[in-house]
Amino acid sequence: MLNLHAAIQRGEVPASIEVVVAHREDVVGVDRCRDAGLHVEVVPVSPATSTSDRIDQTLERVGVELVCLCGYLRHFRVAPRWSDRVVNIHPSLLPKHGGPGMYGDRVHASVLAEGDAESGCTVHAVDEIYDHGAMILQRRCAVEPNDTPASLAARVFAAECEAMPEAIRAIAEGRIRLADGRVLTKTGSATPDS
Repeated sequence: MLNLHAAIQRGEVPASIEVVVAHREDVVGVDRCRDAGLHVEVVPVSPATSTSDRIDQTLERVGVELVCLCGYLRHFRVAPRWSDRVVNIHPSLLPKHGGPGMYGDRVHASVLAEGDAESGCTVHAVDEIYDHGAMILQRRCAVEPNDTPASLAARVFAAECEAMPEAIRAIAEGRIRLADGRVLTKTGSATPDS
């Protein structure tokens, strides 16, 4: 989120961050986002009330047009309200190493265990299935012979810092759009990777 905020501040992405939603006040990112001047709302997970409904209300109240799941580790309810209006970044070259429970070092450990020669990140449209929606773009990096999950994570994170702003810029500028679960170019054709 802070990387995307910095790209917006530099004028590289014609967008604004209206709200950052977190589920716990004690998450390190909450203070970091507030320190950067971002509006943060904490929506605690509660079995008594629908967390998804409260998130929807928060996003609608501030007029969010596109939801970016930057480090969001819970299932986000998409349909029908947010269909074609949610993007995620995942730290692997989907469809490999994705799905429920695949986040953080788990992803990088899986890449290393499989012996993959490369890794990277994927920015994709979000649907109701974890790490499943149409691909917007991918950035790749080599897997080095002595990599650990932490060293691989650092290279993948560097790729993520380029990929997410690039994808949001393309959406904001109208060069791509999400429609009916597909990623379309400005000419209306589906992207080759979608």
